[in-house]
Amino acid sequence: MPILELVVGITKAYPTTTAIIAPLFLLCLRSIYRVFLHPLSHIPGPVVPKITSLWLYYHAYIGDEASTIRKLHARYGAYVRVSPNEVDIGDADAIQAIYVSKGGFPKADCYANFDIDGHKTIFSTTDHEHRAARAKAVMPLFSTKALRDNENAIRACVDRMIERLKLESQDTKPVNVLNLTRSLAVDAVSTHLFRENYNGVSEKGPNLSVSAFVDAFVAVGRFFYLPTMVFVWLEWAITKWQADRETDDSMMIVDKFVSNLVANTTSKSTTYPGRLLAAGISDSEVKAQCKDLVFAGTDSTGMNLAIIMRSLTLYPEKYDKLKEEVNNNTPRGSDAQDVQALPYLNAIVREALRISMANPTRLPHVVPVGGWTFRGIRFPAGSLVGCSGHELHFNSAVFPQPTKFVPERWLEATEEMSKNWFAFGAGSRACIARNLATLELQLATEKLARSNVLDGSKAVQEHVEIYEWFNSKVKGEKIELVWNRS
Repeated sequence: MPILELVVGITKAYPTTTAIIAPLFLLCLRSIYRVFLHPLSHIPGPVVPKITSLWLYYHAYIGDEASTIRKLHARYGAYVRVSPNEVDIGDADAIQAIYVSKGGFPKADCYANFDIDGHKTIFSTTDHEHRAARAKAVMPLFSTKALRDNENAIRACVDRMIERLKLESQDTKPVNVLNLTRSLAVDAVSTHLFRENYNGVSEKGPNLSVSAFVDAFVAVGRFFYLPTMVFVWLEWAITKWQADRETDDSMMIVDKFVSNLVANTTSKSTTYPGRLLAAGISDSEVKAQCKDLVFAGTDSTGMNLAIIMRSLTLYPEKYDKLKEEVNNNTPRGSDAQDVQALPYLNAIVREALRISMANPTRLPHVVPVGGWTFRGIRFPAGSLVGCSGHELHFNSAVFPQPTKFVPERWLEATEEMSKNWFAFGAGSRACIARNLATLELQLATEKLARSNVLDGSKAVQEHVEIYEWFNSKVKGEKIELVWNRS
């Protein structure tokens, strides 16, 4: 009581001083708790992220989150505390529990920041049942049979892109292959899943009309970890004060495209919007789901294919080896192997997916009720845990010379290599379009070899630098090649 009376007396005597000191005192107490007494206090890491999430928000915003956390793993080991309640795990054996077993742990609340037009998408929803109903409706479109039945249409998209590349390579100016690969990606997605070709390859401008739309969604990754309420207000402010004509026009074009798709859908079994409508999903949500598909399908696959082109240019001996495999297969006619069965071609695709870092950052999930113990380390219920492709794909103990493009490593892949390969995530929440994306890359890589279109090409940029957001963004928005026609 005397202490309490003393505190009350000081408060009354010095109200202004107390108003200043009291919050600082509480912050100090909270910091001490988080560093020394928090249920995750046994996990190593720098002091600042143990105290505040602002550290993580900052590195996500400036786009160096993945590489910064990778440096921390080099210093602290496989487990690093990256915010007061969050741990990054650089051990591929954790993938099974977090993402696969019994459906994996629930997604973190911050995935809601990727909702579209007020609707939770198949990607952004944290509700398993909500996702399951929608995923069940559209999964048949991604089956091996569906892709095989429509392979010729996807090949036609690839052929148009290669012809466009041949045409542009005749000029002495650098060719932004990232723009072309994005064009192919949106054409392939729309052709296969919507049965209506967006026809991006035919666009003559320097930038694909859908690109500004895609880039606007990519930029959401800067704020991925923010509490959703903060994110909503921040997004509103950015939209109000930093809107630009190109982005507005691109948004309108995509809105019109998907609106027409939904309005004109007649078949309920062969198209993505049709199957969702048949499952009882509202028109407005179906539009949002289609927009999400346009964004994801264009961005990641476009990035991955551009890296394949750049890598084959940088390593001409590997390009020659690919051409030899493809050209030896072509004369066999009906006995020719499917593109999925060509060993070196698929090694190139797999290696490019490893190094491209289309999605470099972590996939945070919530430890369920009862907590989780992994390798003797206890993670309390409600804490966030996750793995990142950047950490797993550049693990030098698994992938010697990890930054180098070495397709040969996949010709005799080890179990550890397969476990650490995380390009599409894992488990029931893995990328729903992974089969389509893989087929696009396989068909495009085969056509690059058969067409000889990369002969004489050189990479313009010495390095491709990215913002390490949830979906990476290439700095300068260009991956350029130039051809020596002298």
